[in-house]
Amino acid sequence: MPWSEARATAACAVRGPLAPEVRQLPDALGTVLAEPLTALTDLPSFDSSAMDGWAVSGPGPWRIATGGHGVLAGDDGLVPLEDGHAVRIATGARVPPGTTGVLRSEYGEIRRRPARGPGAGGHNGGNTGAGSGGDRDATNPPTGGPHGSEHSTTGAPAPGDARLHTTGGHTVVPGQDIRPRGQECRSGDRLLAAGTAVTPAVLGLAAAAGYDELRTVRRPRVEVLVLGDELLHSGLPRDGRIRDALGPMLGPWLETLGAEVTGTYRLGDDAEVLHTAVTASAADVIVTTGGTAAGPVDHVHPVLRRAGAEVLVDGVAVRPGHPMLLARLAPGRHLVGLPGNPLAAVSGLLTLVEPLLRALSGRAPRTAVYVPLAEGAPGHPRDTRLVPVVRRTGTPAASPSGRSGHPGGRAPGSRGTGARSSGNTGAGTGHRAVPLRFNGPAMLRGIAAADGLAVVPPGGAEDGSMAEILELPWFEGETE
Repeated sequence: MPWSEARATAACAVRGPLAPEVRQLPDALGTVLAEPLTALTDLPSFDSSAMDGWAVSGPGPWRIATGGHGVLAGDDGLVPLEDGHAVRIATGARVPPGTTGVLRSEYGEIRRRPARGPGAGGHNGGNTGAGSGGDRDATNPPTGGPHGSEHSTTGAPAPGDARLHTTGGHTVVPGQDIRPRGQECRSGDRLLAAGTAVTPAVLGLAAAAGYDELRTVRRPRVEVLVLGDELLHSGLPRDGRIRDALGPMLGPWLETLGAEVTGTYRLGDDAEVLHTAVTASAADVIVTTGGTAAGPVDHVHPVLRRAGAEVLVDGVAVRPGHPMLLARLAPGRHLVGLPGNPLAAVSGLLTLVEPLLRALSGRAPRTAVYVPLAEGAPGHPRDTRLVPVVRRTGTPAASPSGRSGHPGGRAPGSRGTGARSSGNTGAGTGHRAVPLRFNGPAMLRGIAAADGLAVVPPGGAEDGSMAEILELPWFEGETE
């Protein structure tokens, strides 16, 4: 089966997402919304200050109380602000009724006139002077506890007459530095569509919008069966046996794809043991490694026939990984057989498992990403090739050893970049995919250094040609 057809078959193997369930916010991370996220309240739910400073009413200068902490976030029961008055206010605090706007701390200063009392006249006239404007106090933003009798008013007047003045030619216009109620959304607004992945930011939005729990699609339960008598689970390879590389890798990889991995089990090359494990499993998807070819200990096909499974994909025209398969065990239960070679297994993971898990979890199909190749990539005469690549900005120069300096190495036989690399491929400055050299079916060195797999059509791809890139879960962007 052609590679693209195999992926489409996996994506359409199920009728729709799994049943929804209700999860508390902390437990919903990594799931998918089963229904639209609708605001349960206005955001913000009240008019609030966007800055530390002073809430002012009417034109200035404003009479201001210098005692108390002003209005802090969380204060309630505010007394209306009288015209010509100001009160300190903290970011996020509810603005008092009658507020015209907020004057930022750095744009205002308080000027005091000393109180007049018996015998104070001569002293007052001496030090301040009629034109001095009084003493200046560059006040700080509100601080202190969230409660107190002066928080919701203009505060107790300080000795003398304190006035707030703007500085540097700044003025206050109506609504200045006020976050109006409903600025972000109104109650009932649709914030996110069903099928949206629940990220940390989505959790924050849901909490702000009034949610304690979310209705999400259930995570697909996946069980991993690692097959092979030749596999060691610790220590160095010895006596013709090799380390199991797929057991430690597949579980975490499947979890990044939204699966709930219920267990990873290591089985020998025993058909009866495999049949028992497959038929007894309650997982939505079973992923096996190895045993998909036609060798003397390749038992996956016979076990599927015995279990009455419907084979949907039996071999894919892709290198590495062509012996992969997909079977329906029962309605809602599937088995994906991955080849035993590590990079071939990764190929099967991205070709069959990822589209299947996306469909089960309600995620949208992967959006195709195309990037120009920095070097030519040799192809198979008939099959698609999946080649580990690393994305880079510009065109890295080849070293005498034929490597790019990346731990994964440069693909051997590449021809470098030429005239075809310029123009809309962004030669020298654009993002380009560099094929990595360690790309044999049994190798992991290339994929460990890669951030994606380039889809190379039969016959190969020239340097500068656009290639579809299957991004890996840990892709963080291009490197220099």
